[in-house]
Amino acid sequence: MDKRLPDQAERQRRVLEECGARVVAVTGGSSRVGRTSTVVNLAAALAAQGKDVLVIDECVGGHSVSAMLGGARGLDGAGSAGNFSAVLNGELPVDQAAVRTGLGFALLAAPRHHCDRYSATQLGAMLGGPADVVLIDAPLDRLGALSALAVQAHDVMIVTRLAAQAIADAYVCMKRLHRAHAIAQFRVLVNHVESRVDAQVVFESLAGVAARYLTVSATGAGCVAADPRMARSLELGRCVVDAFPSTPAARDYRHVAAEMLYWPMRPAMWSRQPAVAPAAVSAVPHADKPSAQSR
Repeated sequence: MDKRLPDQAERQRRVLEECGARVVAVTGGSSRVGRTSTVVNLAAALAAQGKDVLVIDECVGGHSVSAMLGGARGLDGAGSAGNFSAVLNGELPVDQAAVRTGLGFALLAAPRHHCDRYSATQLGAMLGGPADVVLIDAPLDRLGALSALAVQAHDVMIVTRLAAQAIADAYVCMKRLHRAHAIAQFRVLVNHVESRVDAQVVFESLAGVAARYLTVSATGAGCVAADPRMARSLELGRCVVDAFPSTPAARDYRHVAAEMLYWPMRPAMWSRQPAVAPAAVSAVPHADKPSAQSR
């Protein structure tokens, strides 16, 4: 084995770290695919690896990161939106506005309807704070579009599951995001898998259809094993990476988090050239059916 490869990988990692915060918007095409739990577990895994992580939570109510963690202190009610507004108005730095969770990452509630009041410059300045990685829990609106904040991410990760409807919804998610924002590259994480072989088959099928009918590329972000302790960790108001670190799902989340640090640093989505309008697609059923977003 060439001993230079680890050194080259380490140099690449350092170069990427010098590029500023990596911003990833995490979304999904349908409900119960595990979008919010993916955000929390990846944030906890990255924090355990020594990274300064900021989670921006665009959800409200029972599907928010705060609710998943049993109601993180300082993130309920009007105060959370007030902190977000104070950051964007230049009244408060991000590191003071965000709440430091027991899992090691910072959390800032940012309901997506508040983003419409601010310019792209103001939103971009907030994302350019001191964090190494910014993860946005980014539900889509009823038309399948990202918020004005989430659209400034470098990457969009689509979470799906090994279920026919979830896979079809993931395709629809790509289609709508391509139409709304001219996004031509996606990361796909396949959740709740029984085997990596099954996950790879599903990913290759989804990526092939997306490339053929939408002219977009999908890159695998990894997969997470089906694990009964996921549900138990939620009952405890924790995440599986923290509550059950030796389980298959926890190991998978740590692997995805580690790989994320080596992803090529793309320009923020808003700065990219518009893509060609996508062709009409009929290969996947329910191609225009709205789908709910939840954890």
